[in-house]
Amino acid sequence: MDPAALVADTPRAQAAALREGRVTAVDLAAAAVAASRALDDEVNAFLAIDADGAHAAAQEADRRRAAGEDGPLLGVPIALKDDLDAAGHVTSWGTRSRRTPARADGPVVTALHRAGAVPIGRTTLPELALYGFTESAFSGITRNPLDPTRTSGGSSGGSAAAVAGGAVGIATASDGAGSIRIPAACCGLVGIKPGAGRTPGGGWNGLSVQGCLTRRVADSALYLDLVGDFPSPLATAAEQDPPALRVGVDLASPVAPALPLDPDLEAAARRSAELLAGLGHEVRDVRVRYGAAPAGFVARMLHGLATAAGDVDDPALLETRTADVARIGRLVPDAAIGSARRQGEAWGRRVLADLGVDVLLTPPARGPAVPVGHWAGRRGLPTMLAQARHYAHTPAWNHTGLPAAVVPMGGSDGGLPPAVQIVVGPGHDARLVSVAAQLERAVLPTAHG
Repeated sequence: MDPAALVADTPRAQAAALREGRVTAVDLAAAAVAASRALDDEVNAFLAIDADGAHAAAQEADRRRAAGEDGPLLGVPIALKDDLDAAGHVTSWGTRSRRTPARADGPVVTALHRAGAVPIGRTTLPELALYGFTESAFSGITRNPLDPTRTSGGSSGGSAAAVAGGAVGIATASDGAGSIRIPAACCGLVGIKPGAGRTPGGGWNGLSVQGCLTRRVADSALYLDLVGDFPSPLATAAEQDPPALRVGVDLASPVAPALPLDPDLEAAARRSAELLAGLGHEVRDVRVRYGAAPAGFVARMLHGLATAAGDVDDPALLETRTADVARIGRLVPDAAIGSARRQGEAWGRRVLADLGVDVLLTPPARGPAVPVGHWAGRRGLPTMLAQARHYAHTPAWNHTGLPAAVVPMGGSDGGLPPAVQIVVGPGHDARLVSVAAQLERAVLPTAHG
């Protein structure tokens, strides 16, 4: 078969073609490199495309398959967000201020090598993964393949652009305040933030976790099974309908309840609620009581950013707005972080129980992907305040450590597909995947294939 036609397909479809001998990993990698280069000219999804490295990894994958080995990502092309350590590689974190190569592979890169995935290149991110848009002095502007006048989101914006643009079927991502879910919402993708501690990460004082971006829930589930530690396989959960659950819907902004909500996003949330009700779930409107949670999150995030900014090789090369935020973060005392973390975890244990629900539905943001340059030229504090209003619905679930996901809900009059966010209680990653996959099947009846 034509490898170029397979590049934009799902990792499961690519793995099946490799398993059945319809394509080699070497040919598939070459097609992915070509597609990545073509896409990069349009949207700037990659910091670097490594054709030689991809070819070598693909050769090894073909050798392993010829020796009788198999696996869900063996020989499958993947793009890596440039926050993952690989031995001898400078992990940029989107900044000019880091120059020291990593001494060893990090746990995610190790797991992907073990699985036989084929890294194609490194994707863009905003400086120190701080923003919900991917624009920086280091890598320039990353655009949304669905509408190049708009952002692909952030901080995993390059990974989202690579998948949404058809260069690869899967890309790594990380999420400390919405950095998987925001790009997923911007680009019509699936983005799952696993529960705290289930995958490597833990940056920003435990707020950040590792995950990926894909077009289908089942593909994200199989990736998380490979790199994470879950009580039961998420790939199995993706194939099973959940039992009847209590579902709450909250459309109000956590930071300013009177903030307007984009009509397409409101319609997507309502439609998802109606679909779940039709599938046998008990659905009702609720109102989350956030209390002191936003303040606790801000303390952890600012302190974590200040720590990251202090860990670069040349702080003088940080962008002005990043240095602004780091300066504020240094005012947060170390002693405040432990109590903030405990407060978030304690609130997470009870927030859905207090509402009397098993699942919470919210919008992923107050509006669609913003135009590129929307926040250009602003200093650090105004940028963070503006983001807090627009991306109000994602950070709380990092603070609590609760599993959360964004699932696209089909087309809209505005051109960009709206999405809904799904949140579940602590330890229920499998439930999250099961509900997300069930909703996906209701929206796209062929999505389980």
